[in-house]
Amino acid sequence: MAIGCIITCIFDFLLLFLLGSYYKGYSQLHNTISSLGATVSPVSELISIWWIVIGIVFIFFGIVFKRAFDKDRKGVKLASLLIIMYGLGEGIGSGLFKADVIDGKRTLSFLLHDIAGGIGIVAALLLPLVMRTVLSKENNPRFYSFSWIVFSIGSLTLLLFVLHFPSDTGALIASYKGLWQRLFLLNLYVYFISVSIIMYNKNTIV
Repeated sequence: MAIGCIITCIFDFLLLFLLGSYYKGYSQLHNTISSLGATVSPVSELISIWWIVIGIVFIFFGIVFKRAFDKDRKGVKLASLLIIMYGLGEGIGSGLFKADVIDGKRTLSFLLHDIAGGIGIVAALLLPLVMRTVLSKENNPRFYSFSWIVFSIGSLTLLLFVLHFPSDTGALIASYKGLWQRLFLLNLYVYFISVSIIMYNKNTIV
């Protein structure tokens, strides 16, 4: 499952750029990832199905994660739950509910898409903090520090993605939503890959 997670993270990040090239007028820097799954997108059905697949992968990854570590520890249970929540929200939820806008107004599906995705994103953002209790500074000082770096970068890119600043500079920053979202995702996937490698090595040694 660790290898499956690694493959999924790499393939998903590359697939976003590939499918985006089939959407005329779509900008990787300015447009959100969610718009790839909107009904008007030519790759809507494909990306929605793929997001559901990703969600299932992360749900199983979360389950296997708990088994790979001490499943009775509170930190391990919480980390496992956060991974599963990410799979349910940002994966399955985003795939089932399309970010559709009709006549300039957001639909109920868009709202549900935002809620599900938001829950998944918050879960992913908190994961590095919880992982610092799973792999302590004494046991793995490098990963402990790395978790803090990932959390900091994740917080910064998420703020740049969601906030609107009342100035020309702020408007320019806000216009690059696609960039901030992809940097957040890249940061997160690097972390998931790192966790997967630790899990794989742990199981191999055992």
